Amino acid sequence: MNRLKGKIELINSHDELLLIELNVQETKMKAIIIGKPNDYSYLEIGNEIAILFKETEVTISINKDLNISTQNKLTCIVDSIKKGRLLSQVNLNFNGVTLSSIVTTSSVENLNLKHSDIVTALIKTNEIILSEC
Repeated sequence: MNRLKGKIELINSHDELLLIELNVQETKMKAIIIGKPNDYSYLEIGNEIAILFKETEVTISINKDLNISTQNKLTCIVDSIKKGRLLSQVNLNFNGVTLSSIVTTSSVENLNLKHSDIVTALIKTNEIILSEC
């Protein structure tokens, strides 16, 4: 499980959904949570928060200027690649924090990923889990 720390900057709510805007090392991230603002005591503007997401939910792009609906785009450097027959683990450095992505080995080969490449890690808002630090 990938883990980052961030600070809550904004909370938008509508019906039973919360859209949380976060600052993670000067990078904006968003998470969507089911519930109401008072359902989660730790969700308050200014609070530090743990941001969690699975390795299988991290998509990698070699194109940083993607115009797509995925809002969480983290600029990273490829630290290492552990190739398997079907799946590969790509370890990424995001401002000194190691993140992992599990992608197909064919994707690693198609992207021609290698150590020290600058890539964009993409994480959908609904794939993020927030918890107290």
